[in-house]
This record gives sequence, structure tokens and C-alpha cells, in this order.
Amino acid sequence: MNIHSDSIDRLFKTILNLKTVEECYLYFEDICTIKELQDMAQRLDTAIMLDEGANYQKISNDVGVSTATIGRVSKCLKYGSGGYRNAIDGLKKEK
Repeated sequence: MNIHSDSIDRLFKTILNLKTVEECYLYFEDICTIKELQDMAQRLDTAIMLDEGANYQKISNDVGVSTATIGRVSKCLKYGSGGYRNAIDGLKKEK
């Protein structure tokens, strides 16, 4: 499925224009529900823990996600387009 569109390009450009974490909070609080933000954060936390070698049970307990969600994130981390990998590597560089 091709998700590329002018509308999604515009969305991503607005995100790339954000300069601070506070600007991100303001924007994402307007554009997403709190639940959507929490779900995205949990998926990223899951990917980070998978990358660190944590098992499904630990991730489920620590992050509060189902093993089905962990499986989907794991599949994307291993076989996806590389988005999680780029994000995790970027976070590692910040440390």
C-alpha cells in the first residue's frame, strides 16, 4: 500500500518545521488524541526494548502493551522500511 500523498507530505513538512520538544507537545496535542500519542510512544518504547534484547514478557509488563503489539513492532523493526531503526539510531547518537 502506497501512503504517499500531498496531504501526508504536508503533514511531515509541518513536523520537520518543529524546533523544540515544547513545540512538538503543542502541535501533537492539537493534531492527535492523547491515546494516539500514548500508543505511538509505547510502540517506540517497545522497539527500543526489542533492540536492547528484552523479551516479550518484560516489554509487556514494563510498557503495558500486548504481545500482539510487540509482535507487530518486532516485524517492523526487522523487516519494515527502516523507520524504527533510524529513530533508534538517532536516539543513540544523542546520548
